[in-house]
Amino acid sequence: MGLFNRRRDSPRQPPASRTKKSRGGFFKSPEPYTMERRPPFGQWLKVSIFDILILIILLIISFLVYRAPSPGTRTFPLAINQFGEPSNSGEVVYPQFAYPDRGQIIASWLDALLAVAIPIVSILLMNLIRIRSFWDINNGIFGLLYAIIPSTTFQVIIKWLIGGLRPNFYDVCKPDLELAAQQIHNTTGLNGVGYQQYMFTDEICTSENKDAIKNALQSFPSGHSTTIFAGAVFLYLYLNAKFKVYANYHPSLWKLVLVYLPILGACLIAGSLTVDQTHNWYDILAGGIIGTVFAFSAYRMVYAAIWDARKNHIPLNRHSPFIYSVGCEGSDMTFTQKVGWRAGSLRSGSKSPLVGNDARTYVDGPAETSRRGGSTRGHGSVRHPRRSRDRSPRYHGDDIV
Repeated sequence: MGLFNRRRDSPRQPPASRTKKSRGGFFKSPEPYTMERRPPFGQWLKVSIFDILILIILLIISFLVYRAPSPGTRTFPLAINQFGEPSNSGEVVYPQFAYPDRGQIIASWLDALLAVAIPIVSILLMNLIRIRSFWDINNGIFGLLYAIIPSTTFQVIIKWLIGGLRPNFYDVCKPDLELAAQQIHNTTGLNGVGYQQYMFTDEICTSENKDAIKNALQSFPSGHSTTIFAGAVFLYLYLNAKFKVYANYHPSLWKLVLVYLPILGACLIAGSLTVDQTHNWYDILAGGIIGTVFAFSAYRMVYAAIWDARKNHIPLNRHSPFIYSVGCEGSDMTFTQKVGWRAGSLRSGSKSPLVGNDARTYVDGPAETSRRGGSTRGHGSVRHPRRSRDRSPRYHGDDIV
């Protein structure tokens, strides 16, 4: 048996899913597949291939949109004199776009590498040390990609259609004020327009690096911020679920610090864009919001909850529903061992609420209240027995998916 092939007490397929017959076709799930052990590569590929193809398509779309010429012509203000005519004095209308082009402190490729590599390494380390679940690794990495790649496509399309001036735009563009005054190049008809003819286009830029000029006109939203916040917030949610910082006990302070380290890193990388003056503050804010929204959405797609500490550590099956049941809180899918947050601990004596409409029914361990009176099934004593109004079938913690 391999490192991640160890049989798990939870989560497990419901009985109905285990007996379901296979469906034909390459893109159909080869049911049944179980969440309690590592699947063969061919079975995993057939289950995951469609999402892999979608992620590749999104990457291709992002690259093509990034390389495509801007669909619109953006105008920007230039220097003027007291008579309203363009001036070669060097004075500009908006000095906030006249910062020097210093280059980025954190390059785009490094930002993307950190956003992807740090969460993946963290997920792998936690599984190598204690969790040892193939499906936790699978869902964790897929969830990370769900957060980063679609959010990248999202921000690239907005940047391509909307854009805006970077703080170092004038230094990148190097506009020729005399050229602007003579209006020699005016194929768009948008040079020397607007109030007192303040506004011009990139036709008056003299820089030979046309890609740099295009990039300097596409500031909103920040791709750095989108990518790093997508990865960091997803890792934050993952660590919180595994360490149970927001749960039913008082955790150690180091756990809180560890959980928020990814957020600190994301803020530092995004904040560096205001130091090198490659983005405006509102570009960074918009990028951070986009990345955060996608991170929350992606995490909820692959795990049973976001904030509910009873189940936010449990990876979801693609084709079988998760059914909350007594005992699943102590799943092996957690890292911390405090107050019963490991398999078997909650079943040996800690109090867990039953699933159903009666919120006052509790058991010691995985005992359940019978619908006929107050008898129990399993071990443990029943407190405040009442007849449950929930007629749905019950599952033990071992049967969750």
